[in-house]
Amino acid sequence: MTTKTNTTRAHLAPLIVDVAVPLGSFYLLKDGFGTSTLAALAWSSVGPALRTAWSVVRERTANGLALLILVVNVVGLVLSLVSGDPRLMLAKDGAVSSTVGIGILVSVALGRPMMTAAVRPLMVRGDAARDAAWERLVSGTRTGSAVFRRKERLFSVVWGVVLLAECVARVVGAYTLPVDTMVWLGGVFVAVAMTIGFTVSGGLAVETMKRLLADEVKSAEEAVPAPARALALAGQGS
Repeated sequence: MTTKTNTTRAHLAPLIVDVAVPLGSFYLLKDGFGTSTLAALAWSSVGPALRTAWSVVRERTANGLALLILVVNVVGLVLSLVSGDPRLMLAKDGAVSSTVGIGILVSVALGRPMMTAAVRPLMVRGDAARDAAWERLVSGTRTGSAVFRRKERLFSVVWGVVLLAECVARVVGAYTLPVDTMVWLGGVFVAVAMTIGFTVSGGLAVETMKRLLADEVKSAEEAVPAPARALALAGQGS
């Protein structure tokens, strides 16, 4: 239960920082303190930018995608302040979505689906047997490897397309709707995009991957002689 709770918190924390905090900050600064729309947008964008920067520092790796998102955030913020156009700042969020979406699609083309880093921990759940089964399936040597790897790529493609669609919606909304409306509607776009992404990727890829993973685990267990399997189970229980 604790592990599941920690995993949920880990997935919700970025969403809170990127959506809830900027939204609340915007209305607090604009309506509570009377700042201009541009200033409220600028200050409310600081949280997500800092979170991205902190993730780069914390991981201590050259995460190209995270660095690119940070650059897009900073450049968009600077351009918005220079131009004095709050709509450009709202469109900047669409640029972030498109950056991630394009990065995901490129990773699929290169044979290294980026969204695997997100779906694998959820399927493996820290179980050594499931983790080993995953490795065997992606190695291409197992009966279900071809289908598994195809679904793995499809999972990333779905998310890449969804994020690009969200980008289009954000940019169109930024230049056609009132700024105050688009501030809260941006959060709705995120929620809708995530719902579509989880639903479509689940139906097209995740369920099949779960079945193949379970079959591979079962196949590996059946390949172990009964005495050795009983000894292993006894060792786990001690």
